[in-house]
Amino acid sequence: MLCYCGEAVCAGFGLIKPDSVNTATSAISFFHPKSKIWDLAHGKNLIGFIRGDGNVSVMKLHIDGEVKCGKLKSLDLKKAKIRVISCGEDHALLLAYGGNVLFMDKSNICRPVRDLSGRNVIQIACGDQHFMALTNDGQLFTWGQNSSGQLGLGKGEPSSVSPQPLKSLCGIPLAQISAGGDHSFALSLSGAVFGWGRNSAGQLGLGDCEDRYFPTCVSNLSKKKTVFIACGEEHTATLSKGGTVFTFGLGRYGQLGHNSFRDELCPRVVAELWGSKVSQISCGRHHTLALVGSSKTIYSFGCGEQGQLGNGQRTNQCVPLPVCLPPECDPGQTFGKIIAGGNVSVACSPRQDEELHSISKTSPCKGTSVLHDEIIDRWILECDSKTWGRAKREITKMFSSASCINGSFTDKSDKHYKTSSEQSGLDLALARLAFEKLAKRDTVLTEVQKVVEKALLPSLGSTTAGAEALRIYLILPELLRVLNKQQRGTWLTVSLASAILNLDPDTSDDLMRLWTRLPYYYYRTLVKTFHSVSVNFMTQLTTKICDYWKELCSILGVLQKLYTINNQRVTGISDECFYIKEVGDFFVSSDPQDEQGMNIFRNFMLLQLEEHILRGCENQLLVNRETALADTFTRLKTNPLDYSLPLKVTFLLEDGLDYGGVQKEFFTLLGQEIKATSAVQASEDSGLLWFNTETSGSTDELYYIGVICGMAFSNHCYMNVGFPLALFKKLLGQSPTLRDLEELSPVEARSLRNVLMEDEDVLEELCLDFTMKGTDLIPNGRKIPVTKVNRQKYVDLYVDFVFNKSVECQFKEFARGFSDGNPWKVWSLFLPDEVRDLLYGTAQYEWNELRKCATYENCGASDELIQNFWTVFFELSEENQKKFLTFMYGSARLPLGGLSQLHLKIVRCVCADADDRFPVAQTCFGTLNLPNYSNIHILQDKLVHAITFCEVFGNM
Repeated sequence: MLCYCGEAVCAGFGLIKPDSVNTATSAISFFHPKSKIWDLAHGKNLIGFIRGDGNVSVMKLHIDGEVKCGKLKSLDLKKAKIRVISCGEDHALLLAYGGNVLFMDKSNICRPVRDLSGRNVIQIACGDQHFMALTNDGQLFTWGQNSSGQLGLGKGEPSSVSPQPLKSLCGIPLAQISAGGDHSFALSLSGAVFGWGRNSAGQLGLGDCEDRYFPTCVSNLSKKKTVFIACGEEHTATLSKGGTVFTFGLGRYGQLGHNSFRDELCPRVVAELWGSKVSQISCGRHHTLALVGSSKTIYSFGCGEQGQLGNGQRTNQCVPLPVCLPPECDPGQTFGKIIAGGNVSVACSPRQDEELHSISKTSPCKGTSVLHDEIIDRWILECDSKTWGRAKREITKMFSSASCINGSFTDKSDKHYKTSSEQSGLDLALARLAFEKLAKRDTVLTEVQKVVEKALLPSLGSTTAGAEALRIYLILPELLRVLNKQQRGTWLTVSLASAILNLDPDTSDDLMRLWTRLPYYYYRTLVKTFHSVSVNFMTQLTTKICDYWKELCSILGVLQKLYTINNQRVTGISDECFYIKEVGDFFVSSDPQDEQGMNIFRNFMLLQLEEHILRGCENQLLVNRETALADTFTRLKTNPLDYSLPLKVTFLLEDGLDYGGVQKEFFTLLGQEIKATSAVQASEDSGLLWFNTETSGSTDELYYIGVICGMAFSNHCYMNVGFPLALFKKLLGQSPTLRDLEELSPVEARSLRNVLMEDEDVLEELCLDFTMKGTDLIPNGRKIPVTKVNRQKYVDLYVDFVFNKSVECQFKEFARGFSDGNPWKVWSLFLPDEVRDLLYGTAQYEWNELRKCATYENCGASDELIQNFWTVFFELSEENQKKFLTFMYGSARLPLGGLSQLHLKIVRCVCADADDRFPVAQTCFGTLNLPNYSNIHILQDKLVHAITFCEVFGNM
């Protein structure tokens, strides 16, 4: 049965003889069509019907601007069978089985929309003069008039006669589209609502009346579990999963149902329908219908001037009231679909032997395709070439679309409706099981890998319209997990890293917030995936198998982000999971005589700069050994260096070219002198340095000390200035803790630990308040005693004062200098203790390792001269052994990995006056020229003298 009311139309719409339409006892007319009506749509000036055989008939309701019904005419569809129709002002879109779209013009002539051919469209929508189409892979196309931005393509964009992809919604898995007069809406699978176009009365629900030229999220509908959107000419209604109705926009005719005729700029619940569990809604030009399925009641409200409210009157109505159905209707009559279109209302009720088209359901059309077990099971079955060809096409369609992947693996409960930057809405266990199942057939997994790498990842942009579009970055690591098990997926990992680093700052922050709430095992998988690839690349770079600088940078950049948020997680993983032990080999693997190798560290973050640009460009620094620090300060202040270039140091009145050895000795000297400056002071307990709290924050001295430390780091020279780990934590944006105070000032830290452990009465006897050295830790801290309740706060504030507030200006100057002196910012990729070790070097001496790494020229390990040398060396005191390192390498500090990472080459020098000569060290190359001494005693005397008086470079 089909019931209708409203604007005068031809009785029965031409579907039946006029005298067969029952209009005697009610404001509502009804009849039983002779043939099945699968679907119908009502526009401003026409109505269309899809017959049971897939053919379409349309009727014009206004001809030449007059209310005048035309005849019901069948359309020439060229054998196409239609399953969905949508009507605009004078036009219509028809969606055929198979996904093809036809456009019907004013003359009722239908033509295929060729730009959409082969795209498998699943939904269509018409505004007055604009059109929308959604494909099964989640792409949304718009075309038509763009006077108010209703196409969503941007301000100033012209109208378009051909479909244009709406790129700003890429990655959002869409469930439904809807078009009003000059405004448009799209609904995601997890209930996010996006609106754009005309907003003259607030019909976009954004709190204002400004038109929008791009899709904009309606934040007031977030987490409301929206499942359907209906658009009128200037108002909008939404339906939640629980049956709640929200309306907004023009209220002049009462079409919002809020017991007023006022416009609403934000979504507002229709209170009169609260608790009724509405199952369908529909918007006409200025009226609204709502169906409560459980009570089989239709409610209407809004403009009733043409009788379209079905209440027997022709007045406007601002509250929902039940439609007066004809007495002839069965009280148990079930309505499959309600349609409010133009100034007409229609309700369809199927016969008991009929099945209404699926468009009548609460979720009217299928949305973006998603991955599920049934599809995977079909792919992994053994099949013939024809079936496999179909599977490959499906894999390409699915895995080339971010929307399809983002709509997959959602939480089966309603949690996914709460998707935000705080919650992904995913059940990653489903993703893990799916990819493990895909891996059971290698050809399928290989095809998936290829499509993701070649099509999906390159399609990802730098911005997203919402949190649902970020799910791809949580799902793909599960694919990488199964690929890594098979020693595959390295380049896919690199591509994913590049996509992550390409995100704009706000989008990147949203992703990092999702990472902080990622379940422990999936977060650990994420870290392990990028960590293992970074180790692989670093190993290959160390052994010079391949040159993967750019790729390594991308991987390390993501690892840095993951490490940054690790401490913010409730269940963080151990810092050791981020530690890359190969980093030591990486930085010491280059041949000192290899210019490219020596510039590796400097070029690390400047990957686009060709090596030849740096060759011949360097910073020349001439200093007096006795006043090295003062000379360096003067040079930096009066003639600043280009810190991106290599450093070459010369000591005044000393011979020797700097191939790396002179600068090592230079930074060793500076490290010693910095400890004696007034800018820092040593802790009485530990001897470690910290900023002098009495130093003015305006002084340049700390800035230039920071510059020098940065230069040492970027030039790969060791300089132990004696700061604690807390300094490096602060440089990396981490907060020092009580454990850091234990390193700097053990006695002070022990006292604070006692405060945390003492009983209440003991705390009272200590008479502590919230001050430190006369300074309030909080406002009026002198008047606030430390108690058992607030002692943790006291300790936290105490530590914060020591490391932060008391030295805020001093640290700021140092950090600015460190960053300027080391412009590549590569240090930000490491852990605090790694940065410390890379700047300080290590002091763990396994002296046998030096002998193991030694090589010889003009002699062998078994020669008497060499045997005597090692006998003398191992008999030296540890202090003299360290002096030997300074003699050989310019510093007693060791690279990560210890002595085994050094290059020691002993060259036997044959000369007649050997017993009168001293050993000579080529510091830059780790080469010892050892005369052929006649006996061990002379060798010992000469060696000890050389290492004791070796301070003047080039002179003995």
